[in-house]
Amino acid sequence: MSTSLPDNPATAPTARPAKRKLQPWQWVPYVFISPFFIIFAVFGVFPLLFSVYLAFHTWDPSLGMGAMQYVGFENFSFVLGDDWFQKSLYNTFWLSIVSGLPQHLVAIPLAYFLNTAFSRWRNAVTGLYFLPFITSTVAISLVFSSLFSRDFGVVNLVLTGLGHWSVFGIQPLSWLFPTTNVDWGRPEYTKWMISFVVFWRFVGWNTVLYMSALQTIPKDLYEAATMDGASKKQQFWYITLPLLKPMMFVAVTLTIIGNLQLFEEPFIITGGTGGIDQAGKTAAMHMYNTAFVDSDFGTASAIAWLLFVIIAALTWGNNKLFARKD
Repeated sequence: MSTSLPDNPATAPTARPAKRKLQPWQWVPYVFISPFFIIFAVFGVFPLLFSVYLAFHTWDPSLGMGAMQYVGFENFSFVLGDDWFQKSLYNTFWLSIVSGLPQHLVAIPLAYFLNTAFSRWRNAVTGLYFLPFITSTVAISLVFSSLFSRDFGVVNLVLTGLGHWSVFGIQPLSWLFPTTNVDWGRPEYTKWMISFVVFWRFVGWNTVLYMSALQTIPKDLYEAATMDGASKKQQFWYITLPLLKPMMFVAVTLTIIGNLQLFEEPFIITGGTGGIDQAGKTAAMHMYNTAFVDSDFGTASAIAWLLFVIIAALTWGNNKLFARKD
């Protein structure tokens, strides 16, 4: 009996490699990290994509999924022409600037002062400034609602006290401070009240951010500047501020994102109504009312994505501003 070998080894059939079985140590790590991705997909990715889908539909959830109707860009065109949305957007920008800008103008010199004036008690003092940030927004808003009460509020008590302060029968501060109680619920005062609460709550947060950046600046720079005769003011302007620029970008970006989504403080202070003439109603509040009061989730989704575009554009502009070389 004889066996014949194939003439051409290249055309000879090759044996298929045996399928390798995955060992437990190869797939078990993926099982361990899968809960995060599953939860993120369910509670993060799906709502995001569903809101995009909703923005092009009308839908009242009480009528079921069958009530969803495609309307194209009609929700977006309606929102852009809606007077209430325009007013809420104006209020949002107003509150963002009036409450956000002073946060940084105060936080930077305050962080510099805390970093240089306190050594042993620096962390304790910083913690006091940070305390409002970790306090419940509901508690803060309720406390300030009492402080700004027209008849019994401490704010009116202090302001009218200053207005009535008299020297030889003359009230020199009456032109600056009110002499009668201020009704903070009136439209011309509502935004000021909300802005003060937001400023008070977040100035400590920004102070901590700037303090963390200040502690990374080498002390050698200040020692060399001192030996060269630079004053403290010159050191602040020519060493501290330029080296704080990266942290300024981060802090301002967080302020833009947070203030344009302002919801809790104005919602609680105005009782969810926005106050008289909707003076304290923000875009986020308008979106909430559209979805959960009017049951118009399609329009609310369109508002959410328009707000996202505005925030993204301002963040891009902020990035360009701080990326510019001096």
